[in-house]
Amino acid sequence: MKIIGYVRVSSEEQAREGLSLALQSEKIKAYASLNDYTLCELIEDRGISAKNISGRPGFQRALQAVLDPDNDIAGLIVWKLDRAFRSTINALEVSRSLNGKGKHLISICEKIDTITAQGKFYFTLLNALAELERDQTSERTKVILQSKKSRGEFVGKPRYGLQSGGKQLKIDESQQAVIAMIRDLSTQGLSYRCIAQRLNEQGILTKQSKCFTHKQISNIMLHCS
Repeated sequence: MKIIGYVRVSSEEQAREGLSLALQSEKIKAYASLNDYTLCELIEDRGISAKNISGRPGFQRALQAVLDPDNDIAGLIVWKLDRAFRSTINALEVSRSLNGKGKHLISICEKIDTITAQGKFYFTLLNALAELERDQTSERTKVILQSKKSRGEFVGKPRYGLQSGGKQLKIDESQQAVIAMIRDLSTQGLSYRCIAQRLNEQGILTKQSKCFTHKQISNIMLHCS
């Protein structure tokens, strides 16, 4: 039986033990060999943590290859379900697409094979529980943020010119100097694009240590005028 493998790590996970692309690939190759599957290709998404599968070009390519009627690929194999899916809806949509074409979905860690009725049921249940856990985490986060707001604490990312000072914001003197420069250049008649270019040429960076864009200059002028 011919199969295609899929592996993924997000940017935050690349250095975390047990989630590397190499480890996932090794597990898939070993499983395929043990079960006499022919692993035709291993497709990866490197440094991608998209919540929806539409944001993963590698996964889209793997899925299309399996579903292509001109291919004799029998299924898609992953090391763990969360490498491929982040929601029950996505998982069930893919499962229906594959099973509608008589294709397999195999997850090594969860020991799932959706070609069987029991496998499909367990797959649905497992993903529903995973999504429940994510929703509960989101609810707890919202409660914590609301509690902070009610106590007058700042919630979110400070805009340019300010920085977090514990519970409250405080002035960032170096960024305030840049804001003053931006105002002065704007008063001289320079466009936001030209101002961004001027700052970049002087090696002045954004909060994220990146080059300025005209949109960022516009936002600074909007909030600091």
